[in-house]
Amino acid sequence: MLRIDAGQLGIEQGSLMLFSDFEDGGEMWAGTGERELRRVVRFSTPFHGAPVVTLGVSLWDFDHATNHRADLQAQRVAPEGFELVFRTWKDTRVARLRVDWAAFGAVPGPDLWDL
Repeated sequence: MLRIDAGQLGIEQGSLMLFSDFEDGGEMWAGTGERELRRVVRFSTPFHGAPVVTLGVSLWDFDHATNHRADLQAQRVAPEGFELVFRTWKDTRVARLRVDWAAFGAVPGPDLWDL
């Protein structure tokens, strides 16, 4: 369990359009098999340590004729940011995907110092 004094709690959030592949025949729309997309997200101010990151899909646009397969992860979470990873596979066709994210963690302050 992550316990943070209320005066040291930092929350940052954002929204990221990962792709819009139907417009130009991109890999997530026109491709098949294993596909992966990675995007680096940088925080406006670093946290004191690695924060907790949550992800949520706020827009998905899948082809109705194929199975909807998706894996969404926050990887390499660090005080400065994280890597957002989207994967799909087989015949799934994804036209567009937008992800909202939130990071919760301790932020440096006058009462938080390393010895």
